[in-house]
Amino acid sequence: MATYKEKVGTAVINYAGNYPAALDGQLWYDSTAKSFKYQYPNVTTAGSWATGGTLNTGRDQTMGAGDKTAALAFGGGYPAKTETEKYNGATWTEVNNLNTGRRNAAGFGTQTAAICAGGLDPTLAIVESWNNTCWSEVNDLNTARSAAKGVGTTTEGLVYGGYTSTNVAVNESWNGTCFSEVADMNTARASLGGAGTQTAALAFNGGPQANVGGAIYTTESWNGSAWTALSSSSNTNTAGEAAGSSGSQTSAIVFGGSIYASSGPNARTELWNGSAWTETTDLNSGRAGLGSGSGGNNTSAIGFGGSSNTTATEVFTGAGVPIGAWSTGGNLNTARSALGSAGIQTAALGFGGTTPPVSALTEAYNGTNWTEVNDLNSARNFLGGAGTQTSALAFGGNGNTGVTESWNNTCWSEVADLNTGRDQLGSAGADNTSALAFGGQGAITAVTESWNGSAWTEVADLNLAREGLGGTGIATAALAISGSADPGLTPNVESWNNTSWTEVSNVNTQRLRVAGVGTTTSALAFGGGPPNTAVTEQWNGSAWTEVADLSTARNALGGAGTQTAALAFAGNTGSVSAVTEEWSSSSDVIKTLTD
Repeated sequence: MATYKEKVGTAVINYAGNYPAALDGQLWYDSTAKSFKYQYPNVTTAGSWATGGTLNTGRDQTMGAGDKTAALAFGGGYPAKTETEKYNGATWTEVNNLNTGRRNAAGFGTQTAAICAGGLDPTLAIVESWNNTCWSEVNDLNTARSAAKGVGTTTEGLVYGGYTSTNVAVNESWNGTCFSEVADMNTARASLGGAGTQTAALAFNGGPQANVGGAIYTTESWNGSAWTALSSSSNTNTAGEAAGSSGSQTSAIVFGGSIYASSGPNARTELWNGSAWTETTDLNSGRAGLGSGSGGNNTSAIGFGGSSNTTATEVFTGAGVPIGAWSTGGNLNTARSALGSAGIQTAALGFGGTTPPVSALTEAYNGTNWTEVNDLNSARNFLGGAGTQTSALAFGGNGNTGVTESWNNTCWSEVADLNTGRDQLGSAGADNTSALAFGGQGAITAVTESWNGSAWTEVADLNLAREGLGGTGIATAALAISGSADPGLTPNVESWNNTSWTEVSNVNTQRLRVAGVGTTTSALAFGGGPPNTAVTEQWNGSAWTEVADLSTARNALGGAGTQTAALAFAGNTGSVSAVTEEWSSSSDVIKTLTD
């Protein structure tokens, strides 16, 4: 019989405790616990929605095709629009318009080959085909209608359900040239969800038009010749209409929508496994009448547009993705909020803040414990901070001060003031010779200043003036995250390229006094409020994705480190906090073998 080493390539290690160098799947013997152990990656048990690029034209009741990295949005809005846009996984680009403006039509296919059938206004039978360059009119539907569902391709498709002067069960099959009527659904429904192909489709949800009757829970399955009403165990958990949907007959997703036409939009998301629907992570923004891709499965989806003619886009990644986790670190010696911060997870610096009163205290973290070191010269809170544990900069703060101090690993020295004194400002920087200060308040400002080691110089303003924003990066490449603009919270994020600020994808949860760490292509944003939140979001250079929450919800906290190894400390939980948490992006589960 082959040995473990012969099979796996490593011997069984004898180690007292959990083996820190273990590879995923590697077996070791814990001589302290007297047991065999192995570890494996912790993965999400539910999918997550991330913010994508915004549409150029906001609309609801829009149609779509494709997937989350190559989508097509067309029509929608009121009055009905002709605009068509392509998505490349990060940004939407306008392309050639539909010939006939419409909303609430059936859309299906891919980004390069799609069908738009029927719709409003008025009720239409017109069908157009997209060839990756332009739309061409082809043969009409047999039954003019709106609010139908379409699945399939430009050569083999299906359009079913919808509304004429009432809900209909009409089902038509497309062969690339014309539509033919085939067997009707069992339940007439409009604004329904669907998934699949011409020969293996799914119909679910849907509801009344003009508020007649109630929204629908039931699911039906199509085998190419007939629809079968599935048992009540196959009902969706939430009845609804005007939701986004995509996937296959055995692996589908439905998201958003409303209970019936007069109700508000919701954010629900449900996954279909071929026999039952399971609720999972909600959309970040509840909406109805949104466009969605087609085909694929329940581990990947895109939703765009929707209620109030939004331009928002969200993309879904399913379960099975490795996740990070926050764990408890050593507490600060002095609880506080609204402090400045610098450094990395194992070598951080926290300075100033509110204890209360306003403080000049400085503490250094070694990965385990905080130690008090020399104080700031000027006590202050809501200040900016940048740099490392041994080379840091503190600037601005309460009273709209411009005071700047430089830290040399021993003491703080006053240097040249900011040109514009302010508090609650965003900050970034590599050390005490190179930093960036942006936004903040006396009056809410967009002013940005760059530090060269001896003086501050005004550079290009933020696009959106705000206070209480998070910041991360260096003086030549920074992110400005969320905050409060006039008149309230904003989810906006901007990226700095050493010349100008550019708006990029928004955070999913807008907040004030959020902490940010990392770079312009790999960042983490956590905490903030109001109300106090534990939400943590991860940035990959194009989209924000919610990951594991902080253990302690708080705002005005300190942050240090990187996207994969971050530190959260202090903050306001309702009172000042000394709590420190450490983030690890690679979370492993250790399993003990038992008989």
